[in-house]
Parts: sequence; structure tokens; C-alpha cells
Amino acid sequence: MRIIGIDPGLARVGYGIIEIDNEKKILLDCGVIETGKDKKEGDRLYEIFRDLNELINHWNPNVAAVEKFFFYRSSTTISVVQARGVIMMVLASKEIQVSEYSPAQIKLTIAGSGNASKKEVLDAVMYNLKLNKPPKPDDSADALAIALTKLNEEGFN
Repeated sequence: MRIIGIDPGLARVGYGIIEIDNEKKILLDCGVIETGKDKKEGDRLYEIFRDLNELINHWNPNVAAVEKFFFYRSSTTISVVQARGVIMMVLASKEIQVSEYSPAQIKLTIAGSGNASKKEVLDAVMYNLKLNKPPKPDDSADALAIALTKLNEEGFN
């Protein structure tokens, strides 16, 4: 099984791709899709569309896990929701099954508490994937936590 975890955003979309091979979790790739603040919003959304399509075509994940968005009162709320819509559209166009998780679900599954700190989640990601160094930037580590949440749900603890 190969899974892509996605942490939605307009400026940065975190992604992490993990494969299960003989019950072992293998980190294949992680990083961010970054869009320039100097670009128009439509161009930034198209960049997410294009780059995510490339990633999926390259890695061919079987399933996807995406963080659910909670409405905060902020000037970026609509932009993040639009970026998430593009992400969901790309995954649907590739006929990839998507599971969605709230931040609290991810923290609870990965670190054992729905109120876990960023560091506790990062430590759990590093432990689960047997990493010597934390994945950078943080958005990619968050995406890996999202992917690991899906794998845990599938019974790969």
C-alpha cells in the first residue's frame, strides 16, 4: 500500500508519501508545494493543481489522507478552503480514495492525546518512520502525521 498524506494550504501544501512493505513503513518522499505570494490567487491554485498532479503521477499512491479544515476567523480561511478544494478535485480525478481527519484525531492517533503539542507529534512521526532527523519543513511533517493516521486506521501500527 502506498499513501499520500496532505496538509492543505495556499502558500504551502505539505505532502508525505509512505509505503508499506512487509509491515514496514517506508518514507518515500515528503516536502511542500509552495506558491508565491506575489502571484494571483488563481495562479497559485493552478500551481497546486499542477504540482499535485505531477506528484501523484510520479508516486501512484493507492489512498490519500487529508487534514479536515476547521473554520477560523482569519483572512486566509477562504484561500485555504479553495486550495483544499483543488486538492480534493485532483484526488477525485485520479480516483484515489480519500480519508479526512481533524487535527485532534491526528494528534490522538499519532501522539496519544488530542491536545498533543507539535513537538510530540513530530517525535511520534520520527519514531514511527524511524527517522534520525525531523522532516522539514513542518508542513511535510504534518502531512506525514496525516498519512500515519490513515495507516493506523488500516491496522498498520
